[in-house]
Amino acid sequence: MKRKLSLLLCAALVLASLAGCKPSASENDSSSSASGDISSGGSSSGDSSQEIPGPSDIPEINFMVLSGPTGVGAAYLVDSYAAGSAPTDAPFTLNTTVVADNNQVTDALVNGSADVAAIATNVAANLYTKSDGAIQVLAVNTLGVLYILEKGDSVHSMADLRGKTIYATGQGANPEYVLDHLLTANGVDPSTLDIQWMTAQEVSAKMVSSEQAICMLPVPAATALMVQDTGVRQALSLSDEWEKLDQGVLPMGCVVARTEFIQENPILIDALLDLYGDSITFMTEEGNAADGAALVAKYGIAPNEQVAQAAIPQCNLTFLTGQEMRAALEGYYAVLFRTDPASIGGGMPYDAFYYGGE
Repeated sequence: MKRKLSLLLCAALVLASLAGCKPSASENDSSSSASGDISSGGSSSGDSSQEIPGPSDIPEINFMVLSGPTGVGAAYLVDSYAAGSAPTDAPFTLNTTVVADNNQVTDALVNGSADVAAIATNVAANLYTKSDGAIQVLAVNTLGVLYILEKGDSVHSMADLRGKTIYATGQGANPEYVLDHLLTANGVDPSTLDIQWMTAQEVSAKMVSSEQAICMLPVPAATALMVQDTGVRQALSLSDEWEKLDQGVLPMGCVVARTEFIQENPILIDALLDLYGDSITFMTEEGNAADGAALVAKYGIAPNEQVAQAAIPQCNLTFLTGQEMRAALEGYYAVLFRTDPASIGGGMPYDAFYYGGE
């Protein structure tokens, strides 16, 4: 789903959604006036025409993204619709927080301090089950971003990993389940590997200090490591290995929102999806590589512009909504359920999980 919002439509969306939207104040209270008097609907006192809402009238969305590939596609959106830079006729402003851990995102969604968030797909399914449907998934924003890297030249297939020691990040999340599934599908018992789970920073340190080593990392951490140590090579793309199994795409990142927020602000959600899709388009267009990388570095989504520019083409950014989103996620969740039902909360998500995917 990909639509463009005109400036006039954006203004109309604001007027239509203000009555139902109750924006949260940011930590510095800079948007407290967003909850001011809206009973007049922005009408001018001199004639029947309506004024375009000013910045103080625009509803605010508390938005949270993960650093790394899941947050990369939102960089242009975050920059363009921050309170200080959004156009006066914007349908919303974003109060954005960038965090490094999925648990921080789920906690914020549960306690209501985040309205919309970019998060790992298996974490979204888990949260939906554990919170009794407190969130819905709006879109898939990232496909496969995992790579096997090596200092050496011994790994050219999944089977070559048998018996190896692998430094890896992502235990209990998509990376672990994807790796287990791909190993098993290629006739390798995961228990025959010595997988040492650690943070991305610890993995990188291990690789740099070793003469021969193997790791699994997502971009941009994988990109940063290869920039730091030219002796590290990309051995396998786990997206390519997944596609060899002919079981659909590998959706690893998604956009979710609190169900209550969606119900109270359906027009605002549709506006957000339109503009998020535009952000993905901007970030993936070749002519915007330098500008996009600068934004990713500016918001701490990647460590610096050099890494960001090299990593963005490998981030597999996409924007799937509606039935296309649902088909991609259901295929992936079916694989995870067969691998480990607990990975998605013990069962397949209900129809209500998929916004616009009925």
